[in-house]
Amino acid sequence: MFIGHAMVAFAIAAAVAARYGYSRERALALGIAAGAFATVPDVDMSYAVFGLLKTSVTGVFDATEAFWATSTLVHRVVTHSLLVGALAAVGVAFWSRADAGEWWAYPVAGVVFAGLIAAAFAETGLLGTAVMLAFVVAALAVTIVMRRWKALSSRALFATALVGFLSHPFGDLFTGSAPRLLYPLDVTVLAGRITLYPDPTMHLIGAFLIELATIWLALVVYLSLDGRSLDSYLNRRATLGGGYAAAAVLLPAPTLDTSYHFVFSVLALGAVGVRPRRPTNWALTEARVLDAVVTGLAAITLAVIGYGVVYLAI
Repeated sequence: MFIGHAMVAFAIAAAVAARYGYSRERALALGIAAGAFATVPDVDMSYAVFGLLKTSVTGVFDATEAFWATSTLVHRVVTHSLLVGALAAVGVAFWSRADAGEWWAYPVAGVVFAGLIAAAFAETGLLGTAVMLAFVVAALAVTIVMRRWKALSSRALFATALVGFLSHPFGDLFTGSAPRLLYPLDVTVLAGRITLYPDPTMHLIGAFLIELATIWLALVVYLSLDGRSLDSYLNRRATLGGGYAAAAVLLPAPTLDTSYHFVFSVLALGAVGVRPRRPTNWALTEARVLDAVVTGLAAITLAVIGYGVVYLAI
């Protein structure tokens, strides 16, 4: 759901900004900032890379299984808390004020971030401390880049960080383990992930469609900022995605644990969105990119829906 987190945060921030009269450029900047902040909690996956190096694997599937098994030690725990996200957004706001020249704000931001790191150490030891430190560094990197690239104010960065950090955990409710929403408090909000369908394959398809829906939402918001619509970029080549329905008969049924053959093959259908160019015209324009993205995404969506329909029928 990595892409989905960014798309949802982008759509929320950009749509709200446009609703309150911000210019297209400003709304896009706020959306980009929120989307960037929404990816930060997944830095906890970095631990899995180090854990994987200590694991003996013999192939791609063994490596993938070892990676996900290792990641569950801290994934969706330290960085996926609503409390941590809210406090981190406060730290971001003060750091951005200090970066703008108000030096007194550095100690305040330092106290906030140091408190988060100390809480992680007290609750989950050195592993949690390392993950929280990576989270803080990533959050500050986004803060500095967005402040200097798009000149966002501390108030804007606080709001976009809040949207990104607080929306992220809810995108994980359908895959893997449920996030600890109130970490470091010992309070269980959700004991497990939300099941969309009793059949594991249909649950995967439902989760995939939710991910696709977040991308469609971001595209609609992006185009609506200057009055454009999806129809202008949708090509009939997208109907080729419907042929993937036959894969429900030919391929083993995928689940969240064994979804690689399904995910990679269905994503490959997005290539139908790329329109061959004439040798005399190699310019990469926004219209070409949008045509490829919208048409490819439509093909993938049709493929997933078609697969689900055939799977239920057989």
